[in-house]
Amino acid sequence: MASTNFVDYVKIYCRSGAGGAGSAHLHRDNWTAKGGPDGGDGGRGGHIYIRGNRNFWTLIHLKYARHIFAGDGENGSKCRSTGANGEDKIIEVPLGTVARDAETGEKICEVTKDGETVIMVKGGRGGLGNWNFKSPTLQTPRFAQPGEPRVERTVILELKVLADVGLVGFPNAGKSTLLSVVSAAKPEIADYPFTTLVPNLGIVTYRDNRSFVMADIPGIIEGAHEGKGLGLRFLRHIERNSALLFMIPADSKNIKEEYEILLNELRQYNPELLDKKRILAVTKSDFLDRELIEEIEQDMPNIPYVFISSVMQTGITELKDLIWNALN
Repeated sequence: MASTNFVDYVKIYCRSGAGGAGSAHLHRDNWTAKGGPDGGDGGRGGHIYIRGNRNFWTLIHLKYARHIFAGDGENGSKCRSTGANGEDKIIEVPLGTVARDAETGEKICEVTKDGETVIMVKGGRGGLGNWNFKSPTLQTPRFAQPGEPRVERTVILELKVLADVGLVGFPNAGKSTLLSVVSAAKPEIADYPFTTLVPNLGIVTYRDNRSFVMADIPGIIEGAHEGKGLGLRFLRHIERNSALLFMIPADSKNIKEEYEILLNELRQYNPELLDKKRILAVTKSDFLDRELIEEIEQDMPNIPYVFISSVMQTGITELKDLIWNALN
């Protein structure tokens, strides 16, 4: 997947439709010179909806369509005829999309299911026609309600990737390499920090034709929760993962210490992330002998762990077993 094709943040200007005005018409025909009120109601202005679509995985289709206008409702007319409602607009988004008000930061809605549809900006109500206001003391009302005005709102759409397991680690920890080995995904791999600039998803096959989705998230550095590195821009993708796979290279100075730094960044960003299942994979372990592995195991975090080498493809089966057990 090309990195330029992944868009997970867009700001769009939305304007719903105005409601149509009610009619103040009085009934007239060849046999009636002074009939009563028969003005119909105005039509509702168009709403702007947001709808989840499992066939979308990015917001790129909204990158160059940032003005969404719904249609206005038509005015009411004689014979109690109600005006037509304004044309609604439906914005299709990937599952895991959050809509926020750009000015206040208030969360409007969150779409996580296919076909889930939510009104993001309401259209104006149509005005009532004069026949609604007739009474024994006011038999010929010559007035009607105007329709409600349009609603304008700038909305931020943020995508939080939906995956079963998310890869958490510092830059160059081997996350993209692992994803390329266990799935058909082809993330960019190179020997420099922040090679991965967008999340990559891959479907990992397991025993008995079972599978799970793995997400390669751009590397985290100390201070990411404050926006350092790629920080806040991609930490949100971890919120959608059922389990977290921490990846630390075997040549790190202190594996437990690096794990605590990563864990602290997640804690500072969102303490609820600590409730997720956690697994540790010690990567690039193909140069370790049994004696070195036993020495490293003496000071490991108290979570399930496995030593792997994506290049030599050792420990991959054991890793899949740990992930599947965590997910089920």
